[in-house]
Amino acid sequence: MTKDFENNTTVINYSAMDYYSRQFSIEKDMILSKNDKTVTWVNTYGFDFMEDFREMVLANNMDDFLLRLLIGKSHGSKVIELENQLFITAKIIKTENNTIETEQMFFVVAEDFVWCIQEKVGDHFDWIRDRIANNKGIIRKKRADYLLYFILETIISNYKEKYNGFDVMEEMFSANTKLEPTPEFMLKIEEQKQLTIQFKKSSYGLRDIMVKLERLQIKGIRSKYFSDLREQINGLLNDIDSDINELDSKVNLLFNIQGHRLNQVMKTLTIFSVIFIPLTFMAGIYGMNFENIPELRFKYGYFILLGVMLLVTLISILIFKYKKWF
Repeated sequence: MTKDFENNTTVINYSAMDYYSRQFSIEKDMILSKNDKTVTWVNTYGFDFMEDFREMVLANNMDDFLLRLLIGKSHGSKVIELENQLFITAKIIKTENNTIETEQMFFVVAEDFVWCIQEKVGDHFDWIRDRIANNKGIIRKKRADYLLYFILETIISNYKEKYNGFDVMEEMFSANTKLEPTPEFMLKIEEQKQLTIQFKKSSYGLRDIMVKLERLQIKGIRSKYFSDLREQINGLLNDIDSDINELDSKVNLLFNIQGHRLNQVMKTLTIFSVIFIPLTFMAGIYGMNFENIPELRFKYGYFILLGVMLLVTLISILIFKYKKWF
C-alpha cells in the first residue's frame, strides 16, 4: 500500500471496554474484521487509491464485485447486498462551507466494520468520534449497523440545518408588494429555486437508500434503525416541497401585483386619452387655415368653443364616475 493512502485514512476500533483511534497502518489495520466483539471504523479521503482499495478487498476476503463498484466513481445513490456485506453509495451535498458542493461517498459495511470512503476531505462526524472516544451513550455497546445509522443520521441532520439556514426567500419577499421583477431579481429567484431543487434531488437519493436499508435481510445488519431515518428525510422533503410551492406562489403573486399596477396605469392613460381626443378634434377643426369658416368671425366663438370643450370634459368625467372607472 502507498503512504498517501495511509496518510488519508484513519481507523477507530472500539468495544464496550476498549478503544483506540489512529492513522491507518498497513501492518496493524489491514484486516478489518478482528474476530472479536470490537467494531472497526475506517475512514478514507479520496478515490485515487484504487490499487490500495484492491489490496484491502483481497486482504479481507470481500466480494470481488466490490472492486468494480469502487472503480466506478459515480454511482448516484445505491444499496447493493453482497455476501455478508453491504455496499452503499450516495451523492450527497457537503454542508461544511457556505457554498453548495456535491460529494460521492461509499460505505462498505459488515457486521463488525464500516469502511467509509469520501471523495473530499472534511465531514461532520467528529461528534460521533467524540461519543465513541468518551463512551457516551450506547454506541460502543452496539455493532457496525448502529454506527452506520449514526453516520447517515448525521448527514440528514446536516441537510436540515443547512437547508433551514437558507433564508434568501424570506429576505426577497419580506416586502413583496414593493418588489419589481427586474432581471436581477428574477435571477436571484431562479438561483434560489435551483438550490432548493438540488437539495430535493439529493434528499430523494438519501430516502431511496433508507427505503432499501429498511428491507435488508443480511447477517448482522438490523434494518429497524433506518425506519426513523426514512421519516426524517420524508419530513425534510415535505419542507422542500412546501417551500417550492410557496416560492412559485409568491412569484405568481408578484407578477399579479405588477400586472395590476400596469392595468391601473393603462386605465389612467386611457381616461386621459378619451377626455382629450374630442378636445383635440375640435381644436384641430378650428385650427385649419381655411377662409370660409364662419365661426372664426363670430364675436364670442372662442368662448363658446372653450365652453363646449369644458362641457365635453365634464360629461366624460361624469360618465367615468358613473361607470366607476376611477
